[in-house]
Amino acid sequence: MVMPADRLTTLEIRAAEQERVIEELSAQIAEQWQTIDRLQKKLDMLTERFLTLEEASRPDIPVTRPPHW
Repeated sequence: MVMPADRLTTLEIRAAEQERVIEELSAQIAEQWQTIDRLQKKLDMLTERFLTLEEASRPDIPVTRPPHW
């Protein structure tokens, strides 16, 4: 039979372990958000660069009437 003091100790150990795991997970989430933010900024920059290059390389097509008009 488990004594009340043993139960309390077991619960304290579990609570301490859960607190440690929660802190580790919180740190990992914070690190992942920093990575996501950094990647989003790079993606935005590359998208802008791509659009600028695409616009610069697009040939100017004169607006003319089709031959059947």
